[in-house]
Amino acid sequence: MPKIAIIGTTTWGVTLGVVLAGKGLQVRLWARTECEATELRAAGPSSAGLCDSTFPPRLSITDSLSEALAGVKAVILAVPSQTMRQNIRLVADYLKGSMLVVSVAKGLEIGSSKRMSQVISDEINPRFRPNICVLSGPNLSREIIRDLPAATVVAAENEAVAKKAQKLLATPNLCVYTNTDVVGIELGGALKNIIALGAGMADGLGYGDNARAAFITRGLTEITALGTALGANPLTFSGLAGLGDLIVTCSSPLSRNHYVGVELTKGRLLGEITESMAGVAEGVSTTIAAWNLAQQLGLEMPITGKIYQVLYEGVNPRQAAAELMAAEVRHELAGRRWRLFSLFRRRRRVTPA
Repeated sequence: MPKIAIIGTTTWGVTLGVVLAGKGLQVRLWARTECEATELRAAGPSSAGLCDSTFPPRLSITDSLSEALAGVKAVILAVPSQTMRQNIRLVADYLKGSMLVVSVAKGLEIGSSKRMSQVISDEINPRFRPNICVLSGPNLSREIIRDLPAATVVAAENEAVAKKAQKLLATPNLCVYTNTDVVGIELGGALKNIIALGAGMADGLGYGDNARAAFITRGLTEITALGTALGANPLTFSGLAGLGDLIVTCSSPLSRNHYVGVELTKGRLLGEITESMAGVAEGVSTTIAAWNLAQQLGLEMPITGKIYQVLYEGVNPRQAAAELMAAEVRHELAGRRWRLFSLFRRRRRVTPA
């Protein structure tokens, strides 16, 4: 059976390791230190906040990077977005031939505002860049590790590469679709975390289901606007890595970003909330990168702007939510340089009679 390496003992990294080993693949999970590897072997998946069980026999844990990457068909990078660059630098010298390089991180790098595939591309030999894939979708770890049905998307610029990854990653209860819109798949996964922070604030303030639905829908339009400006296919955002991931992240109590939003409405400080969490709420850092991109592109992104103010400028969540719900009412798809409504009108005019 094919061998794969997983870099990162995050909740998602451990989940993928368990699921893929359960399918029969030989999985090597890389821990940063011998102490971490020993503790993980002893505690099992529960060490990552997951179910109380043992690791499958085909999953091994090692603190040796050379051992983890020896003879593997794919390396999965399941690390927080802000550590992706340092981790791919460690992996880069071990890449060979057609080894797939799969990012499952959902965030943007602070400073460069780059997507994870761009960060990986920066740090590896150019001949391996066609092997880069990204995985994203409505995938809550605690459900997937219980083998509950789910679907996701793997994208690569070359469809043949995406199909190789699809074959490797699909399981009986994890349906993996393919796509070649790497930009759209990554931005959908990253930007929905910002909207989930706001949805958590709305829920924490008791705004109700109608407000959450409005928030999700307006958030999707905002995500699509930025994605389209950066070259993504707008239709991608109506799929699993866009709308699908947005719905589950904004609605589920298992969502870390939603949790942060709720906790902020209780008056807790952001640092206190994130330090108390077992995993990383990617929306916190992605908000900075996305807001910088919006400023560079001259895009109106009211939700992202308000979330930025709450996280980094001390604006009260109640005030920010109230201002968003009372925003100036215009055409639903209108927005400076969004182009979405103008594209629709132009296409409607040229439609043959």
